[in-house]
Amino acid sequence: MELPLMPPVDPMLAKAVDGVPEGSFAYEPKWDGFRAVVFRDGGEVAVTSRNGRAMNRYFPELMDAFRDGLPEKCVLDGEIILVSADGTRLDFDQLQQRIHPAASRVELLASQTPASFVAFDLVALGSRDLTGQAFQSRRAALESALGTAGGRLHLTRQTLDPATARDWFSRFEGAGLDGILAKPLDAPYEPGKRTMLKVKHRRTADCVVAGYRVHKSGEDRIGSLLLGLYDDGGVLANVGVIGAFPMPRRQELFEELQPLVTWDSAHPWTEAEQTAGTRTPRNAEGSRWSGTKDLSFTPLRPERVVEVAYDHMEGPRFRHPPSFVRWRPDRDPESCGYAQLEEAVRFDLADVLQVPGG
Repeated sequence: MELPLMPPVDPMLAKAVDGVPEGSFAYEPKWDGFRAVVFRDGGEVAVTSRNGRAMNRYFPELMDAFRDGLPEKCVLDGEIILVSADGTRLDFDQLQQRIHPAASRVELLASQTPASFVAFDLVALGSRDLTGQAFQSRRAALESALGTAGGRLHLTRQTLDPATARDWFSRFEGAGLDGILAKPLDAPYEPGKRTMLKVKHRRTADCVVAGYRVHKSGEDRIGSLLLGLYDDGGVLANVGVIGAFPMPRRQELFEELQPLVTWDSAHPWTEAEQTAGTRTPRNAEGSRWSGTKDLSFTPLRPERVVEVAYDHMEGPRFRHPPSFVRWRPDRDPESCGYAQLEEAVRFDLADVLQVPGG
């Protein structure tokens, strides 16, 4: 679809910092969903993801909301989110399920688990390109443009007070949010540039290394390590992977881990059958965003423990890939359970969401 508006293809990005910065910033909650840019021109609406992927077909329930609640011609930047069934927090697992190839399944999920949209920037309005304006001007225009919207459309909260932002950072995680964004008040909208600052929760956990995948550059290099945590029943659950290693270290790791390779059917993540020296874990299915990516792995005896840094959990798994901190030869693998994880205090999502004008 070609619109008379020619908005930027890439949304503006953020770079990570430690702690809420002070200065000439506006602070907003960091939503945990699918980043989306919405283009409206009369009855036509186009929604694209951060990487330019068309999203219309996956969220038909939002199309009418955009036509009913947005100005006749505009371009908005925001986040597609999904609220949990009990209405108390964001549910990213259910949101991922909305990316489905079957139209009938999409239609069913749109009625069973409808999504919402949180707007946080206005890129164009009518025939005006707003990218060159300061953020505080764009925010004022966004508030005015969404003044009569409601239902599935929300305007993100904002504060100019760093103390309030620190309070949000602490409390809003309990509703499933990701952290805090700090936006320079005088900054223009710069597509693809990390102009904003993001503050995310950072924690550590000791995990069992129970398998590996080889690197795309060679079969003798580690691509990623599969991590596990023991649940209350003593079952080792797959919780995610770490994979950011220098190339020389990938080769060293491969050699170090070979003595632990096992094809014993007692391995917690393997099926009874073997397939060409690799197996696929029962509980490590990739999302539909993975496409045709090979998710097979080589199982290891669960004897090595690694400390990783992570932001937060989504259900039983790390929401984002954690990072390597150090090896823990002093830790007993069986002691690496969910009980060690810090759990955010629950906070009602209804107290975070607001409709325009609310």
